[in-house]
Amino acid sequence: MIEAAAQRIAGHARVTPVMRLGTGAFGSDADISLKLECLQHAGSFKTRGAFNNLLALDVPAAGVAAASGGNHGAAVAFAARSRGVKATIFVPEISPAAKIEAIRRFGAEVVIGGAQYDDAQAACDRFVAQTGALKIHPFAAKETIAGQGTLGREWQGQEPDLDTVLVAVGGGGLISGIAAWFAGTKVKVVGVEPEGSRALQAALEAKGPTEVKVASVAADSLGARNVGPLVYGVCKDTVDHVALVPDAAITQAQVTLWRDFRLAVEPGGAAALGALLCGAYKPVPGERLGVLVCGANIDLTKLATLVG
Repeated sequence: MIEAAAQRIAGHARVTPVMRLGTGAFGSDADISLKLECLQHAGSFKTRGAFNNLLALDVPAAGVAAASGGNHGAAVAFAARSRGVKATIFVPEISPAAKIEAIRRFGAEVVIGGAQYDDAQAACDRFVAQTGALKIHPFAAKETIAGQGTLGREWQGQEPDLDTVLVAVGGGGLISGIAAWFAGTKVKVVGVEPEGSRALQAALEAKGPTEVKVASVAADSLGARNVGPLVYGVCKDTVDHVALVPDAAITQAQVTLWRDFRLAVEPGGAAALGALLCGAYKPVPGERLGVLVCGANIDLTKLATLVG
């Protein structure tokens, strides 16, 4: 499915670069590289899954609908505009203004669907039932996971000697696709979640999807309360483990990415690097470590406050 998705979205999603930093970067003994998916269309990896849904499924006259903290909505809006399809995006009240502005800029209708992400999803589901629009789920759909898995396929082609990859986890669609791609290889896939938003780690501990409370600086993108059965079914056998990072490490990673590389990255996009910076993931000397930088939809005034 990932191979088919890669052929389908070729020319629609960007091939994003890898920045090789070598041994000693960030004071680590590992050989480190960054996969800069933050440079993807619409600012995040979500564009891959959005295009795969739109190109693999029949789109009704009512168009497409999605619930999103921001990035998925922007990606669906971008893909829908490029395909000439109507998009209605339901966002929670916590969505940053920068992400809502991006969704509108790409031509979608934005509906505030409640306080939290799950409320927006419920509002989206009601809309789909009433109109017949095609729902594009941010993680609990095979087409979405396969689309995100193209990132793993692309990454392996760019960095064939990786030992480990660090991947941020929200609802788990991204890590499911990447882990499915690397399954059966020597590459270890490690999830990274905020301490205050740990739906995948909780599911792996409970041996099944379970509800968690969410409170994190990265909640607008890494704020799912439950990964659901599809994501759990993929990750339980393919994800090595999940590292938890405090919010302070996430914001430190944002500052580092701006200071050292002039990359403006949102909290969720910086979380994987945060695990390395704070020691939540400790590579062995010489380990070839790939760190995914996956989202750039940051309010620049907030970034300016962080970096002083």
